Amino acid sequence: MSYVAPVKDMLFCMKELAGLEEVAKLPGFEEAGLETAQAVLEESAKFNQDVLAPLNFEGDKNPSYWKDGKVFTTPGFKDAFRQLGEGGWQGLQHPTDFGGQGLPKTIGAACIEMLNSANMSFALCPLLTDGAIEALLTAGSPELQQTYLPNMISGKWTGTMNLTEPQAGSDLALVRTRAEPQPDGTYKIFGTKIFITYGEHDMAENIVHLVLARVTGAPEGVKGISLFVVPKFMVNADGSLGARNDAHCVSIEHKMGIKASPTAVLQFGDHGGAVGYLVGQENRGLEYMFIMMNAARYAVGIQGIAVAERSYQKAVQYAKDRVQSRPVDGSINKSAPIIHHPDVKRMLMTMRSLIEGCRAMAITAAAAYDAAHAHPDAEVRKQNQAFYEFMVPLVKGYSTEMSLEVTSLGVQVHGGMGFIEETGAAQYYRDAKILTIYEGTTAIQANDLVGRKTARDGGQTAKAIAQQIAKTEAELAKRDSVAARAVQKRLSAARVAFEQVVDFVAGGTKGNPNAVFAGSVPYLMLAGNVMAGWQLGRALLVAESQLKAGEGDAAFLRAKVTTAQFYAEHILSRVPGQRDAIVDGAESVTALALESF
Repeated sequence: MSYVAPVKDMLFCMKELAGLEEVAKLPGFEEAGLETAQAVLEESAKFNQDVLAPLNFEGDKNPSYWKDGKVFTTPGFKDAFRQLGEGGWQGLQHPTDFGGQGLPKTIGAACIEMLNSANMSFALCPLLTDGAIEALLTAGSPELQQTYLPNMISGKWTGTMNLTEPQAGSDLALVRTRAEPQPDGTYKIFGTKIFITYGEHDMAENIVHLVLARVTGAPEGVKGISLFVVPKFMVNADGSLGARNDAHCVSIEHKMGIKASPTAVLQFGDHGGAVGYLVGQENRGLEYMFIMMNAARYAVGIQGIAVAERSYQKAVQYAKDRVQSRPVDGSINKSAPIIHHPDVKRMLMTMRSLIEGCRAMAITAAAAYDAAHAHPDAEVRKQNQAFYEFMVPLVKGYSTEMSLEVTSLGVQVHGGMGFIEETGAAQYYRDAKILTIYEGTTAIQANDLVGRKTARDGGQTAKAIAQQIAKTEAELAKRDSVAARAVQKRLSAARVAFEQVVDFVAGGTKGNPNAVFAGSVPYLMLAGNVMAGWQLGRALLVAESQLKAGEGDAAFLRAKVTTAQFYAEHILSRVPGQRDAIVDGAESVTALALESF
């Protein structure tokens, strides 16, 4: 077994938690109801299971390589990328004006999860292209949009983000790549960019680089950064490809994971200057790049869910096949498959519940994004925008940290065989590690959550979400099942702890910033845990109601109830302890003298 897309769970999240039928009432999404979602997801599952999943292990063994300035991808990738474009998968969420399918993010998120479960190294190419498309849609001139978007949306050309430089990692104030204005309105770009995902490859005929650079004479710091389109090949007036631009790959990195994804060092302007086209206005580049980064941050959170799902499926299969030791309860009087052992079940339930909680959180956030962009009522748009923005660092930060826990458990379930590369379990663990780092480390997501998303409005958005959670608790309290009572108890305690931490964060950033930021990542983990647990509480309510009414797949619904109860008792129960560490433990984080380290 390679990979089976969890279509049933995705559709449940969309319909019952994200309110897909409400999304389908939004202008432009009228065709995007449950029937469309099911058809799209089933088609996506086929492509990912049959075409991409079998290439995943191959990409780890035979990664991309660089030779004489060119990058050659894993055998099979080029043909798979052609099929991705022909299937319309690159344009799924993009506007029909430029040849996309114009589907809501609520549906697109599930397809992105499948793509990354099937083959994360491959999926990074369309992921980065999506970000570049978003930036051009938001800030590109009509001419730039017409020149580049149709071919990017069709999957004919790909896109990149060029932020990082050897001396400028996450601190973009230090960007040194320079842009010299030319008489014809173009710019000449000079500089080095590192860690550029799919910055060079052989899967598409052109690569559209979006590059941060400083125009000559621009202000220092982040206020003086502009954004440019720098194509690998120039585009002629008739749309055909012209001469090679002065943008070259000088090496690619050798990495711990995602080995099939080429991470390039790009050199701009070594032969007279790379031709660049300004996106939007000068000195507003960082603002535009954040559009790409926010799209990418959400997508990286989905990657965390995706790689965790693949690891879980592999671990379940192994636990059912691997025979070792008799069950402790004597139910089988000979050696049995290890899935009969309580601790193996605990590990598998931990994996399963974390994945389902994060998937529900991510798809619910996607529906808020759709409403924030398409709802006719300005106030509804504003509320959904605030909710979505609060969720982005959680989807990114919590889901990726979760993927490390889950893929580590995946190796553990395999025992010694998990440490051996041939089984494939270790690849998911190695691949997952980058997710907590790129597109902003977990600490950077946490800084965003503390500063922009919590302290800025005095914790109002967070408190409004807590009120929604309290309503779910009230619904759970009306039920008389053991599972509902267990979830209500833990969710209530977790929500109270969340509110206490929000007060601590909102009140302390000015007076004692070190104390607040000492607990910023624990706050992110606490908040993500609560949001995922809340969604599973909602899922339990739906599942119990459907079981009572005799609707739906009974086995699936019973599993939903059990999974929600497990999450409450084993994962949500971590929250009060996290609260104590954040509120009471700040001083010991910074107390040790530097020379004592």
